[in-house]
Amino acid sequence: MKRFMVAILVLGYGIAPLAIGTTGARADDGVEKVTLRIETKGDQIVVSRVGDEKPRFVQNAREDFRPYLHPIVTPDGNGVLTESSPSHHKHQTGLYWGHTRAGGRDYFHHPEGDYWRLVGSQVIGASGNVAQWEVIYDMLGQDGEALLRQKHSWTFTDNGDHYVFDLDRLATAQQDIGFGRYNYGGMFLRMPWRSETGGTATNSRYQHDAAAEGQRARWVDVGMPIDGCDSPGHVVLMDHPEKVGYPVPWRVDRQLGVGPCHERLGDWQLLSGQSDRVRRRVLVYMGDFDGQQIDAVWHDFGGKAAEDIHPSPSVAPAAMTTAPGFQVSLAAGEPDVVQPFAFCFD
Repeated sequence: MKRFMVAILVLGYGIAPLAIGTTGARADDGVEKVTLRIETKGDQIVVSRVGDEKPRFVQNAREDFRPYLHPIVTPDGNGVLTESSPSHHKHQTGLYWGHTRAGGRDYFHHPEGDYWRLVGSQVIGASGNVAQWEVIYDMLGQDGEALLRQKHSWTFTDNGDHYVFDLDRLATAQQDIGFGRYNYGGMFLRMPWRSETGGTATNSRYQHDAAAEGQRARWVDVGMPIDGCDSPGHVVLMDHPEKVGYPVPWRVDRQLGVGPCHERLGDWQLLSGQSDRVRRRVLVYMGDFDGQQIDAVWHDFGGKAAEDIHPSPSVAPAAMTTAPGFQVSLAAGEPDVVQPFAFCFD
């Protein structure tokens, strides 16, 4: 029987993971190993490198103000990647979480006052280049009673030339609570965007800026010039494939504020005692945009679930069923080719 070979173009969300981990830097990779220190200073949890007084970042946990991370310092220590209360969005505070329509209240635009109440914060500890902590807040109803209790459990890994933040957020309804459809809300990032220097938001489908607004994606990278740094700074927010509705649509505003937004999918609710768990990963790095590094870190985060939902181009051919006499081989895949609109074989 004459055999035919068919070369195909594999499209989708995945690429094969690179050998880039989220654990400590190896001695042979050219990056100095770091050791972290974590401590409480008033209403802040501060993480710094041993021998360096400058913090890597600060977790703010005030009594009546929503929790947020700011500043997040660049891995080289020369600049700051977050901004709190810029003139164009006074309510935005670094890296934070805020629902826009929850129980009839707007927690996104109200970071203060009778919307939030600290339940507690805890330093879990630091070991080598990994630090862990948690904060717990109640979101309050108009009567001052708790509507939703949010527990944010964080793990931070300092790899020397890049960081990884992992958030496990558990929200438990203290009363029946409804969430209204809206175009933004949930985790959100505000970086120090300036009109004169600009920047670029790129999602996992390689759509940029306004083209990425409202689009479903597994991650969004925001890169821009950072004062004091010779190369651009990047912060990448990542969605996790186990969340219902994955991949969710994203908010990308004109000043490059970004966040995954479950509420764009429609109204939803939690009954008293029910919980909603969301996992997020944040990658911080410097230099040129690096989609392969981002995908490697995302695959490490998503694990087997990520491969089950979006197999990488390198393994997709083996999963295909072909007619007798045919076999499939990979001709090209993301990121070498992105979103082609037409192709043909001769």
